[in-house]
Amino acid sequence: MTTATALTDARRGVLRRRIRWIVSITIGYNLIEAVVAITAGSAASSAALVGFGLDSTIEVLSAVAVAWQFTRKDPERWEKGTLRVIAVAFFTLAAYVTVSSLLALVGAVNVKHSPFGIILTAVSVVIMPFLSLAERRAGKEIGSATAVADSKQTLICTYLSAAVLIGLVLNSAFGWWWADPIAGLVIAVFALREGLEAWKGDACATSVGMVLEDGSDHDQ
Repeated sequence: MTTATALTDARRGVLRRRIRWIVSITIGYNLIEAVVAITAGSAASSAALVGFGLDSTIEVLSAVAVAWQFTRKDPERWEKGTLRVIAVAFFTLAAYVTVSSLLALVGAVNVKHSPFGIILTAVSVVIMPFLSLAERRAGKEIGSATAVADSKQTLICTYLSAAVLIGLVLNSAFGWWWADPIAGLVIAVFALREGLEAWKGDACATSVGMVLEDGSDHDQ
């Protein structure tokens, strides 16, 4: 991985702007995704689809935290706090999806066919990996633990999209209502793991404090 100290000021500037653009696109897309998923999930009584929509709101929180950090004059000071915000977002998602999925399994909730849910999750499976990969590459090159952690949050959204999509398709095709909550439980495990990594600061060893160091005046 390229270290932040080896980067020129011009390259730092390019990477900072790239991360800001990726974060902005992620926020916009997830706001739309959240509204559609929660609405469609409520109509279909789908715990996984509603959880998917809530994951989108958590993804927005994570992206906003990174965007906010990258506007600070001393981002190194906010590195640990931002990682903790991302970790809490993961834990919140894992807790909600676990509870809602277990309740759905115990109550044998009848999940209805949701064409909007299927379309939405299929689109997310295509879009999210590109956003995650772009942010992760930029984050590793510039040495930003928070950008790398946020890219993992986006990747979790991809896993969740695929799991919810499979659950919705199986329910629609075969009436396997239990596929929906089980999909949610699988994602909860991933979310918990990534939350623990973000809390410990394991996403990337290099401090984001170098992101704006010696070059902060270029963007002002």
